[in-house]
Amino acid sequence: MTDQEKILAFMREQAYHPMTVKELEEAFELKDSASFKELVKTLNALEASGEVIRTRANRYGVPEKMNLVRGRLQSHPKGFGFIIPETPDMEDIYVHANDMNGAIHGDTVLVRVEKEAGGNRLEGRIIRVVERGMTQVVGTFKDETYYAFVIPDEKRIGKDIFIPKNAYNGAVDGHKVVANIVRYPEGRVNPEGEIVEILGHKNDPGVDILSIIRKFNLPEAFPEDVLAEAEAAPDEITEEEIKGRRDLRDRMMVTIDGADAKDLDDAVSLEVLENGNVRLGVHIADVSYYVREKSALDNEAYRRGTSVYLVDRVIPMLPHRLSNGICSLNPKVDRLTISCDMEMDQNAQLVKYDIFLSVIRTNERMTYADVRSILEDKDEALIEKYSELVPMFQEMEKLALKLRSKRMQRGAIDFDFREAKIYVNDEGTPTDIGFRTRSIAEQIIEEFMLAANETVAEHFHWMKQPFMYRIHEDPNAEKLMAFMEFITNFGYSIRGKGNSVHPRALQQLLEEVKGTPEEIIISTVMLRSMKQARYDAESLGHYGLSTEFYTHFTSPIRRYPDLIVHRRIREWIEQGNNLSEKRLAYWAEQMPIIAEHASQRERLAVDAERETDDLKKAEFMKERVGEEFEGVISSVTSFGLFVELPNTIEGLVHISFLTDDYYHYHEKMYALVGERTGKQYRIGDVVQVRVANVNVDERTIDFEIVGMTKAAGFRGSRERTPRVIDGRGTGRKPTRGKQDRSRGGRPERPDRQKAKKHPAEIRQKYKDRRKGEGNKASRGPASGPATGNKDVLPIGQGGEEAQGEQQKGFWEDFVRSKKKSRKNVVSQAKRKRR
Repeated sequence: MTDQEKILAFMREQAYHPMTVKELEEAFELKDSASFKELVKTLNALEASGEVIRTRANRYGVPEKMNLVRGRLQSHPKGFGFIIPETPDMEDIYVHANDMNGAIHGDTVLVRVEKEAGGNRLEGRIIRVVERGMTQVVGTFKDETYYAFVIPDEKRIGKDIFIPKNAYNGAVDGHKVVANIVRYPEGRVNPEGEIVEILGHKNDPGVDILSIIRKFNLPEAFPEDVLAEAEAAPDEITEEEIKGRRDLRDRMMVTIDGADAKDLDDAVSLEVLENGNVRLGVHIADVSYYVREKSALDNEAYRRGTSVYLVDRVIPMLPHRLSNGICSLNPKVDRLTISCDMEMDQNAQLVKYDIFLSVIRTNERMTYADVRSILEDKDEALIEKYSELVPMFQEMEKLALKLRSKRMQRGAIDFDFREAKIYVNDEGTPTDIGFRTRSIAEQIIEEFMLAANETVAEHFHWMKQPFMYRIHEDPNAEKLMAFMEFITNFGYSIRGKGNSVHPRALQQLLEEVKGTPEEIIISTVMLRSMKQARYDAESLGHYGLSTEFYTHFTSPIRRYPDLIVHRRIREWIEQGNNLSEKRLAYWAEQMPIIAEHASQRERLAVDAERETDDLKKAEFMKERVGEEFEGVISSVTSFGLFVELPNTIEGLVHISFLTDDYYHYHEKMYALVGERTGKQYRIGDVVQVRVANVNVDERTIDFEIVGMTKAAGFRGSRERTPRVIDGRGTGRKPTRGKQDRSRGGRPERPDRQKAKKHPAEIRQKYKDRRKGEGNKASRGPASGPATGNKDVLPIGQGGEEAQGEQQKGFWEDFVRSKKKSRKNVVSQAKRKRR
């Protein structure tokens, strides 16, 4: 145990109270000055890292005993933010804009929890910034003659960066730049910076993607020492390297990937055995053989964490010399691999397995499109071309369908969301948006990789050795209960409470709603109630896959956790259970750190990929302003509706664009409901929208509704009986056709139905009534009935005098109503006092 660990363990004891340095010296029974100096040095280091707090009375203690929480600040463009605590399972803490104490988005801070905000959410105040999460800012340079500002691309920073004249370093107005922060914000003062890199003018081709790369601090070029190690890798394997490996070069096997893939890291084989079982082989490139621990390649791979797939480029985890060369399982060449052979019976149940080092030679480099054409389209030309492989593909299809059926039966949740594929030209301009297909070919590889990942994970779980797992924790009980309450609006119910709900029940629900109008809304809300999958050193199970054991074993070229898994497999194969205590202790200490780092890098990569997609989608729609599209409401908020078009592009219909009524947000129903008309907008409704505005810099698209098509038809029970919420908390079944809004809930006879009046006509009616009660002298003669009267003018017509008269009348009505309500309140209070 290190000195820091001893001090922290001592301070976390139940009987500990904040102590001075002198008292700590006596508690640890330090005898000499060298030990005392080491104690002070350790306390300073712990204080700097935020693990120990020094009070104003110069006493030391741990944050958790001082009502302090350490976490990362996630800011909002409006100024407030949330602290994501480092303590597992702790709720986020809301921080008001006035309580930021100089912290900005991404900082690691200490926050004091002071009260519970609305909705039982914790609220706090930032006490100290432990570590700055952002030292550079990417943004647009705005020259103000004597000084300048950098307007950050990351809007959550909240303030522009002030740039003094002597720190321009060649930047001019409109440049995309990278600025170092030299002074952080204090109170109302903006942060100050200096320009360190000019990316180009904001309208130059390629600068937009380059800005995102810099914003997320994604590494591009590899350091020289890394490239030197990669260049030292051989082009071919030698007979010496094959020794000690199982030779599978005679086994029929293929790679199946996308047509544009170059890093082929997995191959599959399938054989029918004499006993009727099948032997599935998953063979993964042995990247750990070439990327040795603590090497420059390994350190760089750890830093990157994962390959990042942007719209127009890939930022790889490993240099192309390895990923597209000796580590890629190219056809008809020898390659080193780690294999997992799994024997399965007629029901796809695992009978036995084996994990071992191997050497392979793939027969063909197949594409998803070709395999799909062979199996689904029965393409005769391809069947003839790959005649030797077709029987194996047919057996693979049978096994994949069995594995999928078994996975669904045990309760795995399968969200079938469409994934967009954006096509760009050489200048980076989006030309089209398509979809990534999910045919039988993709399902074969998906099911085989899942089977291998589960087998490897379970093997090492029972070995009781440090290992890297991919986990998906049970949903938050509160969110799951809210989801279960939500689906009752559609006539569905799930047995169970909170985390006791088995994922099988959720999958059965998805199957039941498949193809119905409510499929989108229920799938979306269910996904939002789930936690994010992440890496961990403990096997905590995977809720979404409904399995106890899961890891990532199949992609070591593009994911660092997979490389760690390979490294642990190699150690186990070479040394078995004879690993030294020191080595086991090392892995036990490092595995949680690696898992946390890999999870963070994965989230950052996903955010960068999503932002480039949003950027190109906005550019694509920029040329289509004014055009109309049919879309589906994908989300409903208090400020408007998000509508998704068939090409997956999503835009906002702001609530101010819903001009036919005042709309109120019903959180539990995920709906906006008209106050007067009772009209509803809910997730899953089909609407016709017009592109009103596109802001490429903000990556936002604004729609306006031009008409609503046939109602989705699921606003009530499972019999699909529509139910209208009228804003008063009651629901009524409408008649066929136009919905009735009468007081009793029954349809009125056509001859008794009143014609609807425009609000301007109603306002004119009451104005005329006022005039007839004695206001003629002061305000002139009445203008007659409102209906059909030409004096009822739309806003902006009738001249300035008419508009002024309308506005004056409106404010007179408003003030009079306020005075009347105030008199009623006063009279009630007087009666109570009597």
